Amino acid sequence: MATHELTAGLYTVHWGYYDAALPPILTVSSGDRLRVHTETGFLDAFDLVRARASKALCDIVEKKKKGEGGHMLIGPVAVEGARAGDVLEVRFIEAEPRYDWGVNVFRPLRGGLPEDFPYHHAIVVEIDKQKGTGDWGAGVKVPLAPFFGNFGVAPPPAMGRVASAPPGIWGGNLDNKELGPGASVFFPVFNDGAMFSIGDGHGCQGDGESCTSALEAALTGEVELTLHKDMRLEVPRAETATHHILMGFDPLLDNAAKMALRETIAFLGETRGMGRDDAYTLCSLAVDLHVTQIVNGVKGVHAMLPKSILN
Repeated sequence: MATHELTAGLYTVHWGYYDAALPPILTVSSGDRLRVHTETGFLDAFDLVRARASKALCDIVEKKKKGEGGHMLIGPVAVEGARAGDVLEVRFIEAEPRYDWGVNVFRPLRGGLPEDFPYHHAIVVEIDKQKGTGDWGAGVKVPLAPFFGNFGVAPPPAMGRVASAPPGIWGGNLDNKELGPGASVFFPVFNDGAMFSIGDGHGCQGDGESCTSALEAALTGEVELTLHKDMRLEVPRAETATHHILMGFDPLLDNAAKMALRETIAFLGETRGMGRDDAYTLCSLAVDLHVTQIVNGVKGVHAMLPKSILN
């Protein structure tokens, strides 16, 4: 096992999109670890933090061509031997803020309540890494729980360039706070090398990500990339020490919930040999449906299946 290190900059970041046509900036072996130092890409708050921003972030903003989304993604990183049909496991080892600031924004026509907040609003959140809190002067401090909001493999080539904003079968803007250190996410591979990318650090976030953004913060993190030749997936799945996590994505929240339920029923059938009727009953009795986010156009619901009831 080797550990590779990448820092966000002009030559390590693609900004706002995923694309199978992008060449890899690094090739690693299955089982290697990748240590990354990301930057946050929320331009509508950039003037508030320009004086505190790193030279690398300023260079990206001034010189890098931006795609359809707003996320600065390190990568793509190729995994040696990965082929379409394989599964890439991304295990999260570490995530912590790089700087003592982050931002939060909401925008007209976006977020969970666009009719109530039809204007632009941006704030700087002061991050106290020692105390593990974020504070923007509202009389409350939020506890930090860092995780990466946007990561995944290159989408199927036929999809072409895909904006970084929505989640999908390739991963992308999952914005799932359960996927912090200790979690593993399993992605279907669509291209040689898998082509993994990561960014969009969050200092903390509530389920729903209601106003449009989380505590958007540059993170330093480490992941382990493992290739599985004996697995087949059509949609990303995840697990933590305590739960299996099955995901649903759709512009309609009801349909996202249906997808998460169907994924859970399929998972129980594949791994436990459970019949559909029993699996559906189990979903109602023991599985929690969480609203992942409601603000990315394609909404997310994730089903939390406790491992304890399967042991």
